[in-house]
Amino acid sequence: MPEVNEWQNRPLEAIYPVVFFDGIVFNSRKDNKIVTKCVYSVLGINMEGQKEILGTWISENESASFYASVCADLKNRGVKDIFIACHDNLTGLCDAINSVFPKTKNQLCIVHQIRNSCKFVPYKDLKAVCADLKKIYGAVNLDDAEFAKEEFREKWDKKYPNILKSWDKNWAELTVFFEYPQEIRKIIYTTNAIEGYHRMVRKFTKSKSIFHTDDSIRKVIYMSVTEISKKWTCRCVTGDLHTLSL
Repeated sequence: MPEVNEWQNRPLEAIYPVVFFDGIVFNSRKDNKIVTKCVYSVLGINMEGQKEILGTWISENESASFYASVCADLKNRGVKDIFIACHDNLTGLCDAINSVFPKTKNQLCIVHQIRNSCKFVPYKDLKAVCADLKKIYGAVNLDDAEFAKEEFREKWDKKYPNILKSWDKNWAELTVFFEYPQEIRKIIYTTNAIEGYHRMVRKFTKSKSIFHTDDSIRKVIYMSVTEISKKWTCRCVTGDLHTLSL
């Protein structure tokens, strides 16, 4: 389908205040074998506050070089700046984004961070740990969040030392959302926007368990995007989005 290539290679806007990165996995045939293919999607929020799928890229494995090629393609198609990139901290993705868009701030998904933290916690302590983690990411500002983190450390660090190791390591990227007002925070602190899009893609592709070629995957994704984007008629962000670059 020539329209698929035309859509994938279409020129993009120069500035996207918020961009989400995430992948979805499909089964495909290769040399008479079934292999998994990651279809990597990039969802942007444009200066009008509307959502748009900027493109999809297919790879058998996600790697730093693959992410770099995705970012390079966005730049080649006209993107000059991304204010905030939201993703779940896949290895090499931050570096790939900043190598192409050096001014971009990376906001890691808080929901993924909490899930990873809870892997270390047995059921008997799970509710209490989650409540104390919420004091961190639910704080009014960064100073309060840092105070709540130290309180968590005093209470839980001896019992579950691995939890805050990850929070400490990624603290700068986990707390970007504190720089912005509440209406922006609720959009960028999680990758729910693109995960919701992928759930809708699954509905369109659930009857197809195995794809024969990458082109067949591209075709069904393109058709899914065409239908899903018809529902994206309202602004998901209001206000002056230029302020996100400050």
